[in-house]
Amino acid sequence: MNALQPSRPPLEPIQKQRVIPRPKRRLRQRSYQIMALETTAKIGVNLVLSAAAVSALTQLLPYHWSQQDKLREIRTEVKLMEGRVNNLQAEFSRSFDPRQAKSIMQEQGYRFDPNQRRVVFPKDLTEEQSSH
Repeated sequence: MNALQPSRPPLEPIQKQRVIPRPKRRLRQRSYQIMALETTAKIGVNLVLSAAAVSALTQLLPYHWSQQDKLREIRTEVKLMEGRVNNLQAEFSRSFDPRQAKSIMQEQGYRFDPNQRRVVFPKDLTEEQSSH
């Protein structure tokens, strides 16, 4: 009764749609054009980036050179200060050396060891001897 009926073939034959082959040349040409456009865009972007890098370098190099000059000056000042510090350290250690206390007192003051005689040249005699 209500059984499934087999599907009937259509009365009109289905026309096969004709597949029109696209010419492959146009596809190739189009892909070459796209590749050329893409390559041109890449080169353009790279040129812009290169120009920005060169511009940044031209601005940074003078600053770098001035910093190098300042660093050189500071290094020479450090060397001078190291020499001065070494001299002051040697003088400091000498000042607190008990073995050299007498010689330091004689250098810095007018006190002399009682066993030592003081030699004083009068001004008049030295001037007369130098004029002869």
